[in-house]
Amino acid sequence: MVQNQPRPRGRPRSYDPAVALDQARAAFWNTGYAATSLDDLSAATGLNRPSLYGAFGDKKAMYIQALEKSRAEINAGLAAAMAPEEHLRVALTRVYEASAGIYMRGDSGPRGCFLIGTAVTEAVDDPDIRDVLASALSEIDAAFEARISRAMEVGNLPGSSDAAGMARVATGVLNGLAVRARAGGDLATLRAMGASVVDLICGRAGR
Repeated sequence: MVQNQPRPRGRPRSYDPAVALDQARAAFWNTGYAATSLDDLSAATGLNRPSLYGAFGDKKAMYIQALEKSRAEINAGLAAAMAPEEHLRVALTRVYEASAGIYMRGDSGPRGCFLIGTAVTEAVDDPDIRDVLASALSEIDAAFEARISRAMEVGNLPGSSDAAGMARVATGVLNGLAVRARAGGDLATLRAMGASVVDLICGRAGR
């Protein structure tokens, strides 16, 4: 005998959570965490408030998820760009060129980096956001330090180089590109900044 299967409660999921999170992140990115309302998020994602809560939790939980997604994307991007078999100059140049292009994108103008552009302000008063931001920066430092240490091992840099110090400088300039982009800087300026820090770390090409 065929038995009737119980019907699941509520509406079946009719949206892609990854797409919805990207849409929510775009809203936060354009106007910042504090200025983005639940109505704004509903409009951006096409989900009503109950659906938003069901999918992501409250506004802060949604924002933290967006930060974590950006953090993961940054880590993956750095790992892909800084191939260990290439000269350090090539790897670093790729990082800064790619980052400059990404930071200049945006529907209503250059938006820079989501983490730097939105989390820096909120981190002052919110320890959860501060922890995500601090962890992301530490991971970027670690990625640069590992790649610079590899360059020292293969002779691209002197063995006496300060890998940790250079890594923090590399991260600082990367963040500076994001700020310049959000402040209206042009692509040529961002590329020049990137080239300058590559020269600072690797030495001027041809010298």
